[in-house]
Amino acid sequence: MSALWHAIAFFTRIPVPWLKPSETAWKKSVNCYPAVGIVIGLVLCGVHQAALYLFSPLLAAVLTLVIWVYITGGLHLDGWIDLADGLGSSRPREQVLAIMKDSRVGAMGVLAAILLLLLKTAALAELTRPEWMLLLLVPFAARTHVLLSIRFWPYISAEKGIGKGISEGLSLVSIWLGYVVLIVMGWLLGGWAAVTAILVSMLVALWFSRAVAGKLGGLNGDCYGAVIESSEAVMLLVLIGSWWG
Repeated sequence: MSALWHAIAFFTRIPVPWLKPSETAWKKSVNCYPAVGIVIGLVLCGVHQAALYLFSPLLAAVLTLVIWVYITGGLHLDGWIDLADGLGSSRPREQVLAIMKDSRVGAMGVLAAILLLLLKTAALAELTRPEWMLLLLVPFAARTHVLLSIRFWPYISAEKGIGKGISEGLSLVSIWLGYVVLIVMGWLLGGWAAVTAILVSMLVALWFSRAVAGKLGGLNGDCYGAVIESSEAVMLLVLIGSWWG
């Protein structure tokens, strides 16, 4: 449970006042990332449905996205922006990493954030049918996919960084269990459309991680955040496209 509380405290703004710092629990908390995704998904489902009773689908989508960014503290969005700034500079590896560490936001990061948020808003505005519970799967899947990125590619900031040490605590059992639960839930909530969205977003996450690691020599915390954000966007796109099709 200590590992779960560490994961919730790190990935969300949900207060965990009883949390006691522990390096061992912090390293093991990576195994609880999918569970945190379920928590976030439940919050989003509740907010989205409540907003639909009061407002138009578009306004409900915007409000849901506001809560989505708030509850995660913009942590993953920050990684997406930093990575876009770094790779968008077309500079050598060391300069790309330096740009990613810079607290200032460049034009490429702003554009990447705007486009991502517009995409999510448009997709959320389509979730007005009975399939609204599919939203539960999106943050769950993204935080399961990122475990593959952590497992299969080296962490490039060995001495520091928010991702330091988490790969040591990651268990293959957690990855398998996460995917088993994810696929079962996907099948129960959305059948083949949901399972397809899970598999497509997983393949995109693997491709994305491989492409970024090929340029940087590995992944860091910003890259993990970008994997989560891109996985969520792909999940929403495939889910909406499947139901409209």
